[in-house]
Amino acid sequence: MTTSDIRRTTIDCADAYGLAGFWSQVLGLPVHEDDKPGDEDVLIEGAGLLFVTVPEPKTVKNRVHLDLQPKDRTRDEEVERVLALGATLVDDRRNPDGTGWAVLADPEGNEFCVERGAAERAG
Repeated sequence: MTTSDIRRTTIDCADAYGLAGFWSQVLGLPVHEDDKPGDEDVLIEGAGLLFVTVPEPKTVKNRVHLDLQPKDRTRDEEVERVLALGATLVDDRRNPDGTGWAVLADPEGNEFCVERGAAERAG
């Protein structure tokens, strides 16, 4: 049987290098060494994320989004860290019992979620 692999996830944006810089900080992965400010497409190779500059602004809710799971901190600590990097809180779906997630938006308005970390899920 012939199949396909997902090579990359492409995110349309107004400033590919700027938005890739935000996600580089969130993920702790570098922007590809060949990419420079002003480039129309910028890659974070370790995450398979390609940011492409397009002329149209974002106008509606994402149909596809990323779900982040913190590796070395709690969900709430990760939410605070990502907010400090420039994200905004869109919808807080965290529950008093520790379940749930937070919906955030990157600096260009693309939604993503922060879920509980593995240690929180195990506890």
